[in-house]
Amino acid sequence: MAFRILLVTALFCCAACSTPQKKKPVANPVPDMSGDVSFQSFVGRVREAVAKRNMQLLASMMTSNFGYRIEPVGEGPGVFQYWDENGLWNELQLVLGERFAPNGAYMVAPPQFATDPQYHGYRAGFILLNGSWKFAYFVSG
Repeated sequence: MAFRILLVTALFCCAACSTPQKKKPVANPVPDMSGDVSFQSFVGRVREAVAKRNMQLLASMMTSNFGYRIEPVGEGPGVFQYWDENGLWNELQLVLGERFAPNGAYMVAPPQFATDPQYHGYRAGFILLNGSWKFAYFVSG
């Protein structure tokens, strides 16, 4: 009888508890690096290369799987042709002129992308790889 009471009590306690929502784990979340001198320097070099449309310099600052389109997925080679064909150089300049904020493993611009789940505009992401910053993506949601 005591065992049944203990079992019912345990079940009642478990049923009353709410299970916390599991958050999707973020691989190596980056702290806010917006004030870091090396990050600011990298952003400045990317902005300058974009303003001059210096594709060779930009390519050296990008990840090998640079993302430039979500649907259908576009990454790697072809990014500059895509930007040319879709007139995205000015949009890229505007986004890179925004403040950056941490979002998972990336520093992203504009900061609204990191804070507003409903944000669907253009966004750029930089990632720290092997101690060096890389331009990882520029896409529209």
